[in-house]
Amino acid sequence: MSNLKIFSEKLNISNKRIIVRLDLNVPINNFIIEDNTRIKIIEPFINKLIEKKAKIILISHLGRPKGKIVKEMSLKPIFDYLQKNLIGKISFYQGEIDNNAVNASKNLIPGEVLLMENIRFFKEEENDDENFAKNLSKLGDFYINEAFSCSHRKQASLHKITKYIDSYGGPLLEKEIQSINLILKNKKEPVTSIIGGSKVSTKVKVLLNLIQNTNNLIIVGAMANNFLKFKGFNVGLSLLEKGTEKIIEDIYTSAEKNNCNIVIPLDCIVSNNLNGSPKLKSINEITSEDMVLDIGKKTVGLINKTVENSKTVFWNGPAGYFENKDFSSGTIAIAKKIGENSQSKSLISIVGGGDTLAAIKNTDYQKLFTHLSTAGGAFLESLEGKQLPGVKVLTN
Repeated sequence: MSNLKIFSEKLNISNKRIIVRLDLNVPINNFIIEDNTRIKIIEPFINKLIEKKAKIILISHLGRPKGKIVKEMSLKPIFDYLQKNLIGKISFYQGEIDNNAVNASKNLIPGEVLLMENIRFFKEEENDDENFAKNLSKLGDFYINEAFSCSHRKQASLHKITKYIDSYGGPLLEKEIQSINLILKNKKEPVTSIIGGSKVSTKVKVLLNLIQNTNNLIIVGAMANNFLKFKGFNVGLSLLEKGTEKIIEDIYTSAEKNNCNIVIPLDCIVSNNLNGSPKLKSINEITSEDMVLDIGKKTVGLINKTVENSKTVFWNGPAGYFENKDFSSGTIAIAKKIGENSQSKSLISIVGGGDTLAAIKNTDYQKLFTHLSTAGGAFLESLEGKQLPGVKVLTN
């Protein structure tokens, strides 16, 4: 990725129109933003562009309106938020991407911001339409992709637009790519990957690629139920994915070949339903009425010991049904250990995935990680070894 064109402070952007593609796809309910993490992350960069007297045009999508105007998916709540939190004046453009839009961008005073309405209100966006991309490019003199989390999609404002305008990756996009390279290329060993989530099938390529790049692979969350069942343990009423035996067999075969140690739970917290009372059991005590909802103390101890002996940790996916506080302690314990070691032993820690971030959102540990990725699917596709379309077009 060394030939990636990254936006530099040296670029003279004063009085220039800068298109910035962001990912402001945040949860909004009844026009109220429920989680502003993704917006807060980009505020410092936008404020820097304002200070440098650029004319800033912000583009983002929200939800899946499928090329139609859907009132509930308007960026208006985000506009209201930015109006309060940015250091410059911001206006909201809700028209077509035509000469009026170009004039609106040209009429900005240096240091002003223009937020475009949800780009997915235009069907041409998801079709990666050539003409639409060309029209979008007319809004600016430079283009910056600061939406790594969307860069696995071939869409006009991420992909084709770069054909018509001088284009760069932004600081956040660069940081995401650097953090992936800390796992795959410039890694400090031993490397430990902790993977959770509910489905093995959606992460099989990631797991197989991680096995080649990691010393320890720890499986937690509902995904671990499939591994326990494969090893002959009863997992009762726990969430399982059908037909994963062959996948898991391949994972163990590959792990043996690549000298990667696979860790699965030794004990767990069970209940007879999602809101039932928690009970600690070792994995051979699980009955047909039990539902595995978190990892137990011995498993936490084993994970802590593995993290203690690691120089790099990648974590994606909670360890249990964290939505219920009774089953969130495994996830919090992992966050605590990774956070503390990042601070005290300079452990390189890369933590990502929407559910993982949601699970640790109100703890203090997230501030201690080396890198907190908000990129979800794009991050995982990179870990599969794929080159993302939105990133590929930014290379020289």
